[in-house]
Parts: sequence; structure tokens; C-alpha cells
Amino acid sequence: MKKYLLVFSILVLVYACSRNPYRATNRIYKKESVNLSRQLKSIPEVPANDTIHQPPYFVGTTNFNLRKPNYVIIHHTAQNSCPATLKTFTIPAAQVSAHYVICKDGTIYHMLNNYLRAWQAGVSSWGNDKDINSSSIGIELDNNGFELFDSAQIKSLLSLLSRLKKTYNIPTANFIGHGDIAPARKNDPNYRFPWQLLAQHGFGNWYDTMITDTVPNHFNTLAALRIIGYNVRDTSAAIIAFKRHFLQDTTPGMNEQAKRILYNLHKKYL
Repeated sequence: MKKYLLVFSILVLVYACSRNPYRATNRIYKKESVNLSRQLKSIPEVPANDTIHQPPYFVGTTNFNLRKPNYVIIHHTAQNSCPATLKTFTIPAAQVSAHYVICKDGTIYHMLNNYLRAWQAGVSSWGNDKDINSSSIGIELDNNGFELFDSAQIKSLLSLLSRLKKTYNIPTANFIGHGDIAPARKNDPNYRFPWQLLAQHGFGNWYDTMITDTVPNHFNTLAALRIIGYNVRDTSAAIIAFKRHFLQDTTPGMNEQAKRILYNLHKKYL
């Protein structure tokens, strides 16, 4: 009986693999992974230059590991279905990718090893970090940019974030949105995204529920936004990005409520 069950399991696995529409692109993934592995195993060379004294032999350190991600960047796909996004991320000409795609029903596709560099952040910055792609994990949520986020999708996201935070020891403050790191270019995830819920689970900073602070007259809004991490080169875009994240508001300009929240929040970074 066990023998028949084993044969049946193998047949099911073979059938499932044969039905995978991404067999061809999966082969490309595996091939590129092998190429990267060869580069990692190759002995580093001292640049050939007459002015550089060449060592007699290679000395490899015994103390190293893979670089770990330090941020999680959350996106919406701006497409109308999960299959459409999976297709986009497997077209070389698209030049875009993410580590994870989470569908509306909560299905999670892990498309890239977390230690590898996805092409998801683009031209962006957070604080002094100008190369977010090299230090982050990108998560795309199936959402066209104008929809609410499905409860099953958010449940899967929270589960994934919990695992990522624990595995890579990612700081609470470093769970942010694409619109936060690229305010002049991006607005995802859209203003309906439940950032406060994420913060309640330990993913991202949030302001105090009961704000008792009085904003001082000398309070510098732009300096506070910089302290949090925003690039304020485009002042209007940075303000909208902040209000979208913390107030679910996309109107321009800093009102009194936004100033109070910003003042309360920026103190957590001092």
C-alpha cells in the first residue's frame, strides 16, 4: 500500500510541475542562480596594475556570510490581477521584480531569494540610504491602486512580516511603503492601506494614540520629515507621502493635525 501511495504522490508532483505555466522562466531563474553561485565561489583577483604589488597567493577569510536585508518595502501592483503581475515579473524587458507577491485571496508567491537584490525600489532613498534595492525585501500586494486591501491578503502579509522581522531582525521603523521612499514618483501602497494595523503588530512606527503635545512655534516641518527618513527635495510630494501614510489623506499641505502627528512621531527618532 505504501508503495502505491509513493507512486501516486510522485505522479501528482510530476503532473503539478507539468502544469506550471512558468516552467521556462523558472529555468532562467535557476540558470542565473547558478551563474551567481559561480561568481561567489570564484577567487577574488587583485586588479592587474604595474603599480600594485601582487600577492604571492590568495588568502580567503573564514569570517563572512550573506548580506541581510534591513528594510521591507510594501507596494501595490497597479495591475488588475495576480497573474498579470506574475507575468510582468517574468518578462526580462519589464526590468522590474519583487521578492514576494501576495494575491487578494492571500496566496503568497515567493519569487526571489531574500538575499538577492530585486528591482523594486527604483530611484529612492530613506534617510541616508540611497540604494534601497540593495538593503530591502520588496512585497507587492495585488491591488490596482484604487481598491481596498482584502482581509485575507492583509492576514497573509502580517504572517509574512512576522517571519521576516524575526529571521532578519528588521527594525520596527524599517517597514515602509514605496511612496515613502520615492514620494515624487510613487504613491503605493494606496492611501487605503492599513498602516496603523501593521504598526499595532510591530511593523512600522506610529504616533501616540492620545497626543498631548503642543507644537512649538519654532517647529521645523521639513527637518522633522528628514529625521523620520523622507527625502524632502520635493517638499509637496514629501508632505503628501507623510499624510498618505499616517492620516490616509492625499491632500496637499500641512494642516494642524498633520503637524501635531509629525511632531509627536519625529520624537521617536531622536
